[in-house]
Amino acid sequence: MSKTIGIIGCGWLGFPLAEDLLKSGYRVKGTTTSTSKLKTLKLAGIDSYKAELNEDKIEGDIESFLSELHILIVNIPPRLRENKKSSYSAKIKLLLTEIEKTTIKNIVFVSSTSVYGNLEGNVTEDSIPKPETDSGKQLLQCEQLLLQNKTFSTAVIRFGGLIGEDRHPITKLSGKKGLKNGEALVNLIHASDCIHMIKTIVEKEYWNTIFNGVYPQHPTKREYYTNEALKRGLALPEFTVSSTKTFKKIIISKNFLNKSNFLYTPII
Repeated sequence: MSKTIGIIGCGWLGFPLAEDLLKSGYRVKGTTTSTSKLKTLKLAGIDSYKAELNEDKIEGDIESFLSELHILIVNIPPRLRENKKSSYSAKIKLLLTEIEKTTIKNIVFVSSTSVYGNLEGNVTEDSIPKPETDSGKQLLQCEQLLLQNKTFSTAVIRFGGLIGEDRHPITKLSGKKGLKNGEALVNLIHASDCIHMIKTIVEKEYWNTIFNGVYPQHPTKREYYTNEALKRGLALPEFTVSSTKTFKKIIISKNFLNKSNFLYTPII
């Protein structure tokens, strides 16, 4: 009997992840906050549920969604820029109380490299996080909540900036002037590599571990986004020359590369 995997957040990354897991023979249950997307998920073969996490309640039938799951993938970003008063930590704590009522034994928590803040040099999973943003601080708090819980085992994946065929930062940076931090280094990852990492963790059972997910080459923002604009025939972004110190952070996916001979999708 194939395992049943639940994905909270079948959006830009979660939906293709669900489709990939279905092709591998898993039964997949997924949530969306959009009523109109329920049909899309169902047509793809995903058992679809409308559910939305709030600080004080979970809207939708979260109990039915969580039932019969072997593995849960939590893939909901904080989005604190859109709602600064929102508490991501409170939402995850509330979800945790529901998870504890079930027989779920394994969780994959999709986090972010923002937990490292402005660390410099080579940053691995052994580096001590020093988040600067509110979202980074709350993500780190949620990581610890899940990793310390003894009722299930958790794998945390800290992804860098997500890119894909239909999603790339250059589309927003094109033609902009006065951009800062041009000498900072990029730490990006393609969506297809995110899916590969999550599937590998599930299949190889790499639990109770933290993984960085970042492409292993790190050009400067000035170099990278200029080249990406040229490749697409877009207006070049213009970066200012800074007189202040630039943080040069190189995030390394040490733990995953130690376990897997994985070749990342080129981003340059």
